[in-house]
Amino acid sequence: MSKSTKILGLITAPGYTEELVDILESSLPDLLSYYVNEEDHWEVDCVTDSLTGVTEDSREVLGAALERKSDEGWDFAVALTDLPFFKNKRPIVAEAYEQENVAMISIPGLGSTPMFKRIRESVLQLVNEMYYGSSEKDREQAEQRLESKNGKQHKELKNRSSTRLVGKRPFEWVSPLQRETPDDDESNIDVRFTVKSRVSGALRVLTGMVRANRPWAMFPAFLKLIMIAFATGSYAIVFPTLWMLSSDYGIWRMFLLTFVSIGAMTVWIILVHSLWEKKNAGYKDYIRKLYNAATVLTLFVSVCMYYVILFLLFSLAVLLIIPMGMLESQVTGSVSYINYFYIAWTATSIATIIGALGSALENEDVVLSSTYGYRQRQRYKQVKEAEEEKKEAEEEKKEAAEEKKEAAEEKQEAEEDN
Repeated sequence: MSKSTKILGLITAPGYTEELVDILESSLPDLLSYYVNEEDHWEVDCVTDSLTGVTEDSREVLGAALERKSDEGWDFAVALTDLPFFKNKRPIVAEAYEQENVAMISIPGLGSTPMFKRIRESVLQLVNEMYYGSSEKDREQAEQRLESKNGKQHKELKNRSSTRLVGKRPFEWVSPLQRETPDDDESNIDVRFTVKSRVSGALRVLTGMVRANRPWAMFPAFLKLIMIAFATGSYAIVFPTLWMLSSDYGIWRMFLLTFVSIGAMTVWIILVHSLWEKKNAGYKDYIRKLYNAATVLTLFVSVCMYYVILFLLFSLAVLLIIPMGMLESQVTGSVSYINYFYIAWTATSIATIIGALGSALENEDVVLSSTYGYRQRQRYKQVKEAEEEKKEAEEEKKEAAEEKKEAAEEKQEAEEDN
């Protein structure tokens, strides 16, 4: 008996999830056979599509995924979006519309912990929901089927339950997910997974958004600033004034100086590149605040990386430039290699404030694309352009049809005159 073919379409948002496409496309078919139904031959088709522009309604993403599923001829479709969604201010992690076999996963709702395993388990669970149904009876039957499987297969799967979205991990104890069956007024949603706590849910989404922003991808834009800051600091470390300052600074003053320099750099980048979302940006107020918080944290992480690299460079520089004997002659008290550490630390903070804050980042597009507000505006622009192109194509098609009709009528009139 030949197996029937089932095609799962994965719609990934541009950015971080694009990196997972190849792995998911190769590993999911075998896992779907194990987790859902081995009597089917499973194929996975991955495409990259932002689906929507600016939206705060997950149903719009499901609607766009349904349209893409129909166009592609898939049996199931799961959209992986980096947009955050909320229901009564509680984060929505995933939803499924069984009747149409479409589902949605909000990547920020999965948090910042190892992402690939969570996405894989979430996709398997949602397909399982769409395949068997979400009622208690359907879930019991699906559970029995999973329990009958050989537990030694696919040990990488933490989730072997038919009701949970992802497997139990330490993070789930801090910020647990709950399964919901929506009200009748949401007839197109059969199952929804949300975060129980608003506070832990907000932290989960915020850290997930920072992960989706990929702060490490922004780091190449800092190369110019590193060169400017290092040149400024290298000039300063040859003077004894910096040596004496670093020897007199206490540990708390050093940490305060570090915080001020990193904070000042973060604020400067936000201001010079206009990254702050204002009230007239078109979002709800709490969404706007969430976008701004994600931007601040993303830049903070990037600037911390910048700071560490700069500190390592100055540590090497002070060892090469400053002789121990000269340092002992200029600094009172006992002198050791810990003084080099403090000199490098002081130089890093001062160079960050003085040498780098007056410059813009080298590649502005990299910085902008790492913020939610900018990506949303770009998506909205792309969707609007696509709609305009589609409208123009339809108008051209209509005009061509009318011209063809007029030509046929003229031809018929000419034949009648003859």
